[in-house]
Amino acid sequence: MKINFINLGCPKNLVDSENIMGFFKKENISSYHKADTVVINTCGFIEQAKRESIEEILKAINDGKKVLVTGCLVYRYKEELQKEIPEALFFENIKDLEGIELLQTSKRQITTKHYAYLKIAEGCNRKCSFCAIPNIRGNHRSKSIEELVKEATYLKEKGVKELVIVSQDTLYYQEDNSFKSIIKLLEALEKLDFPWIRLMYLYPNSISKDLIDYIDNSKSVLPYFDIPLQHISDNVLKNMRRGYTKKDVFRLLEQINAMKHKKPILRSSFIVGYPTEEQKDFEELLDFINQKHFHFVGVFEYSHEEGTYAYQFEDKIPKEEKQRRYKEVFNLSQNILEEKNSALVGQEIDILIEKKDRARAFFQAPEIDGIAILESPSPKTGIIKKAKVIASIGTDLLVDI
Repeated sequence: MKINFINLGCPKNLVDSENIMGFFKKENISSYHKADTVVINTCGFIEQAKRESIEEILKAINDGKKVLVTGCLVYRYKEELQKEIPEALFFENIKDLEGIELLQTSKRQITTKHYAYLKIAEGCNRKCSFCAIPNIRGNHRSKSIEELVKEATYLKEKGVKELVIVSQDTLYYQEDNSFKSIIKLLEALEKLDFPWIRLMYLYPNSISKDLIDYIDNSKSVLPYFDIPLQHISDNVLKNMRRGYTKKDVFRLLEQINAMKHKKPILRSSFIVGYPTEEQKDFEELLDFINQKHFHFVGVFEYSHEEGTYAYQFEDKIPKEEKQRRYKEVFNLSQNILEEKNSALVGQEIDILIEKKDRARAFFQAPEIDGIAILESPSPKTGIIKKAKVIASIGTDLLVDI
């Protein structure tokens, strides 16, 4: 049997896919073209992701593949999927598959060479009005520090230079929300001597002064703050049930920017077209983004998802208006990114060389923040070096080592 794996959705899904791959012998893993069986790990978070997942399933079926499907779409709609697409096999646990030879003990297969995601928890206890994740993935469950150190040690032995810590709510680690457990975890991981450790998905209310100070003094944890704010208007934030106000956000930004030893880089993401978002709320969001607190900004159109608190409200903003707002935020954020990148020209930055002609700066998270293009090819990869920024190319950088 030749098996190909297709991963859709977020980095947390990628970790799940890597763990599933670990149940199969390496000689059974193949390219899509040569495979007779395809395992698709789906995303079912928003409408666009659900549509993409269905399209991938149908394509593989039409290509004559045996199709095995798992992931968020299955957790959410398994019965409906089995009825509508009987040609595919939908499963929630890899060990439930019948007629498929699996290894008794799995090893996580690393799909990236120089960085890897460490998923520290599953599920979420937040009750954000727009989000279906608690219904799909359940309540927050943390892995133990011992288990995570063991997994991280394995990744280090594989040659990973950058450890990217992810979960649905990273700072809720071990459910105590006292900010001590995540610091204890970081202390344990730093002993493994990863050059870079990056934290992703930081809920604003959980970013404490203790954590900011820890990052400011850390040898490995990057001063990269990925803070999905979702909005800035108090009217919208309240209905979203986010648990903080515009004033709280500015207080947090002030604390982060007061770091003494490192210059922080901030990323955020926002939702436009939420049912209660009036034009004045949207203009308030634009004004906030235009204050240029963030190097990177992601934007999403609101998706009306059954089972969420917001589903009770009329999805009254037309699709065309959502798209207009999306484009306006996207274009503004791209202009700001290009401006901030241009300001780096002439400066030296740390980069991780991933291929002979490309790298990532310390402030560029994998897959979402652009790349650093090498002016001259590097004879070595998987190394961290100083590089001089010589030009800004759109949202990427041109650097010289």
